[in-house]
Amino acid sequence: MRRNAKLFIFLSVFLLTCGSPVVTAAGAGDFPVWKGPYLGQKPPGSEPELFAPGIVNTGMFTRDVAMTPDGKEVYFCVSVGNNWNTILVTREVNGRWTEPEVSPHMDDPHVLNFEPCISPDGKKFYFLSTRPDPSKNEKEGDQDIWAMDRLGDGWGQPTNLGGPVNTDLAEYFPSVTRDGTLYFTRAEKDGRTSFIYRARRKDGRFQDPEKLPPQVNSGASQFNAFIAPDESYIIVPVFGRKDSLGGTDYYIVFRGTDDTWSEPVNMGAKINTAGGAEFSPYISPDGKYFFFMSSRFLPREKWPAKLTAKVLREVYSRPPNGNSAIYWVEARVIESIRPDSGRAPADHARRTGDITL
Repeated sequence: MRRNAKLFIFLSVFLLTCGSPVVTAAGAGDFPVWKGPYLGQKPPGSEPELFAPGIVNTGMFTRDVAMTPDGKEVYFCVSVGNNWNTILVTREVNGRWTEPEVSPHMDDPHVLNFEPCISPDGKKFYFLSTRPDPSKNEKEGDQDIWAMDRLGDGWGQPTNLGGPVNTDLAEYFPSVTRDGTLYFTRAEKDGRTSFIYRARRKDGRFQDPEKLPPQVNSGASQFNAFIAPDESYIIVPVFGRKDSLGGTDYYIVFRGTDDTWSEPVNMGAKINTAGGAEFSPYISPDGKYFFFMSSRFLPREKWPAKLTAKVLREVYSRPPNGNSAIYWVEARVIESIRPDSGRAPADHARRTGDITL
């Protein structure tokens, strides 16, 4: 779990035209009708675009995406004032997408609920929470990984994963493979350094987690890694590498069938920025799109001639405004830098600043 030091409270939502909304006869103030995959949005190409502006990206601090395997439920996270942190959901019901609302079990304002992860089979919902564990009669919780089972059209009661995954340290950002292996982040005692771990599942139980090798844990700190369902690659936000564009960047590390890992590859300037606030990756269940969080600001060439109160309100009410937002792009970016794609390893290293999709 990583958050900006400054978060803003937004009182207005500015709806942007995007994708292909279906005209509706609904009255003023009603949520517009959106139909089709991915909230009816026009799919991106090789250039990253904001995902569902005005629906998902509304100017608030927004990050973390998870979808059910059929793509009919989309979960994402928002923060307000660095105090309220929760998971929202929008669903495709009777052919149209519902207005985003707080997910069930996530409405306690005193508890941080973030970083949803739905297993590839759709049967488990993992997430970070600071809620107390009732099985331990806790009054206060720390950052642990929790899970819910699929029950009909909803999810059952949250349950703390317990040991050996959760400890007295902070564990967060779960990501799960098809065989149930759990990848997650664990912070060190200093609270500033964190590493990626893996816990295999055997006989219905998670085994002792193993800290992944230096290829995965390649920087001063790393966190919030997404593992491919087939475990063929991992996308890791890494801080403190010399080849970083600035701050935290997304890197890809490819895994061989013998469980060896390639050297990390920076995902390049189309994905990473010098601002250093990229730390929430996700690949759609169909494998077509790469979703990622980035904190970007309006490019200088689009700045107004002078600041007015109206300009300030408009910029603060929609991204890019310096708050984190969710972008998406074709997932072909991954194949373009895979070591066995036909490009020499040295060429990979040279071209990561300008990846050709």
